[in-house]
Amino acid sequence: MKIFKFGGASVKDAEGVKNVLSVLQKVGHEDVLLVISAMGKTTNALELVIKHYFEKSPELKASIQEVRKYHNQILLELFEDDKHPVFKTVNVHFEELDYFLSHNKSPNYNFVYDQVVSYGEIISTTIVSHYFNYCGLKNNWLDVRQFIKTDATYRDAIVDWEQTQKLISKNVKKKALNITQGFLGSDENNFTTTLGREGSDYTAAIFAYCLNAESVTIWKDVPGVLNADPRYFENAILLNQISYREAIELAFYGASVIHPKTLQPLQKKEIPLFVKSFVNPLLPGTRVYKGADLEPQTSCFIVKKNQLLISLSSIDFSFIMEENISEIFALFHQYKIKVSLIQNTAISFSVCIEDKFGNFPELKSILSKKFKVSYNENVSLYTIRHFTEKAAQMVEENKTVLVKQISRETLQVVTKE
Repeated sequence: MKIFKFGGASVKDAEGVKNVLSVLQKVGHEDVLLVISAMGKTTNALELVIKHYFEKSPELKASIQEVRKYHNQILLELFEDDKHPVFKTVNVHFEELDYFLSHNKSPNYNFVYDQVVSYGEIISTTIVSHYFNYCGLKNNWLDVRQFIKTDATYRDAIVDWEQTQKLISKNVKKKALNITQGFLGSDENNFTTTLGREGSDYTAAIFAYCLNAESVTIWKDVPGVLNADPRYFENAILLNQISYREAIELAFYGASVIHPKTLQPLQKKEIPLFVKSFVNPLLPGTRVYKGADLEPQTSCFIVKKNQLLISLSSIDFSFIMEENISEIFALFHQYKIKVSLIQNTAISFSVCIEDKFGNFPELKSILSKKFKVSYNENVSLYTIRHFTEKAAQMVEENKTVLVKQISRETLQVVTKE
């Protein structure tokens, strides 16, 4: 079986959905499982719904209506008859969303987040599945929450691999076209969980691992894995092939093409990963597999914007030793703060962090009891794999360098622009 993952950009409108069908017709669709994300910017739109819900804003109904309107327009462009059953099915999903928001009693933001944003993937795959059937391409629609089981860490759930393996291997039909959702799972109480933002790639890897898939293909609006994000760097180069190890390094440092958790399950079973263009599906794209050299040999650039650079120093000028560092990292773990760079001296300790859940203000008040805390907001962390002097100069040009670290293969620079 092959696993194909299509992100939100590939199904952002009716033409996108039609193009996914065209891609399958060109590359084959037998014995394939599709993992599909929410359409376009639906997750962002549902995040606004959540914001209005917690603020008790009068804009709540209007924000839900915008999401309805967006999907209804896609439906009207895909189906000639507005009496097609898909219209009713999609409407039922929106009624379920309305019911949840009017009856929910939980004040837990992360719990509510997962229950609400999941409708983006559910509705997206419902539309795609019905459209494929409408065009004569028979398929099985699967509710991923019945297959991927997790703990109850809402917004960043941990997969129960043993249970998930049993459910997927027993219930997914092979020699058929299956369509399911990315990003989602469910806990032991069958409440919806999510696997972290951009977690659809991870979903594809989970199914690949459990089904011993032949390969995973992530279909993007770029020709493959590039050595730099073209939004920030000119003349980005396509990487024809890279090793699992190199891809994991790039993902760890924040490369946006491949989700950080995607590669480990694929590497364990040596399942190759392809990153290809849904615009030109017959082009080879990038292959990620065991032992592959980086081809071509070139510097790879990664930038993470909107980071925090925190400096902690001891109030009494004592050394910051292992016990202090252990305590600090325990707090980072508790507050779900990702550390991207570390630098320390005898009496100070600096970290560049990503505060994905907005927990830094609370963490800062705790750290301030034992340390002097200073920080720079909205800094950028640049990472260059296989750096050269020319590459370093290009990144540092016209920027204030706050921290710089060099290892054998990697250069990291924190800048204020």
